[in-house]
Amino acid sequence: MKQEKLTQSIEDYIKTIYKLAKKHGRASTKQIAEAMDFKPASVTRMIQKLAVMDPPLVDYQKHQGVTLTADGKRAALTISRRHRLLEQFLQEKMGYPWDEVHEEAHRLEHVISDKFVERMAAVLGDPRYDPHGAPIPTRDLEVPSVTSLCMSELEPGQRGVIKRVPDDNPELLRYLEKIGGVPGAAFLVMAVSPIDDTIKIHIDGQPEPVVLGIKISCSIFVELEA
Repeated sequence: MKQEKLTQSIEDYIKTIYKLAKKHGRASTKQIAEAMDFKPASVTRMIQKLAVMDPPLVDYQKHQGVTLTADGKRAALTISRRHRLLEQFLQEKMGYPWDEVHEEAHRLEHVISDKFVERMAAVLGDPRYDPHGAPIPTRDLEVPSVTSLCMSELEPGQRGVIKRVPDDNPELLRYLEKIGGVPGAAFLVMAVSPIDDTIKIHIDGQPEPVVLGIKISCSIFVELEA
């Protein structure tokens, strides 16, 4: 059955549930409310609505959280494809800095047509990853492989390559760009503090090493250099 056109509100819920469920298995009402800055009662009402749509987009069990149905997951991946292609298009073709593309893409993703999405993908050469290293679902909604290794897991003496960074924190993105911490950048771990888990790294091509706190290093995904 073909899914009816979803509202912006529903699409935002679907994206949030997909992200949380991917990390935690199921998304709780509290987690969704915190992520979207909504009241739990409002979240519960929307979840109940999504669970009885035709077709249902979520599987909801009271006190056990929520997961996406197969139709819900397809909707989430479709939205993700739109968003990440838009981010890449805005940076590559429109000259937007990478710390501005997320909000702009979020505004546009709800209004562009499927035809526009596929024309945009063709113009870009069907990229596999967006400017922040996040995978772009394919036309068939298959997701390219990504690393799950955080920079914070590395030990002194190991070398790695930055593959993916958060896209929704402009201040962090500006800082990472300033220090050269962008996808594709190679680095050496010089030291890890056993007291506060800060990590000292030297990024290739940069004049000085930098020290990153655990909150930042946990959010940067890397691959070990062979």
